[in-house]
Amino acid sequence: MARVKPLAELLDACIGPAFAAQGFASTDILAAWPEIVGERLARYCQPSKLEWPRRRRREEEGRPDPGTLVVRVEGVFALELQHLAPIVIQRVNAHYGWACVAKIVMRQGRVDRIGRKVPPPVVDPVRRGEVALAVRTIDDDALRDALDRLGMAVVATAPKAVPGR
Repeated sequence: MARVKPLAELLDACIGPAFAAQGFASTDILAAWPEIVGERLARYCQPSKLEWPRRRRREEEGRPDPGTLVVRVEGVFALELQHLAPIVIQRVNAHYGWACVAKIVMRQGRVDRIGRKVPPPVVDPVRRGEVALAVRTIDDDALRDALDRLGMAVVATAPKAVPGR
């Protein structure tokens, strides 16, 4: 009877060649990216390829020279990634256990956020009633609806009160 294979083994066999064409030895960098750079930064940047320097003919066998990690980043977070680049390099190298990345090159572009959707904020029913009560006396339907939506957005994103403050 054949043993059951983990999905990770099957995925690596399927998409491993595509990652190898982009310079990645394995597919785990995308899966581990949020742990490497943090959830907040991972929402706005992701690695796209790892460029290795050309080997010299008389180069000794062993580990290659460190490469350049090309990261796709959304424009608003490029400056933050630029400031955090030494830390990101250190974390990537620690993840792989050797100095595989020497520098980061940023390419501006959209970042895929598949599976990273933030759930909509939950509105307390009592607060919902307060908003409805506040706008019920407005005669203009369009204005009342607009103010109701605004009120819901305000109470949904308002931080919870901390006792004693």
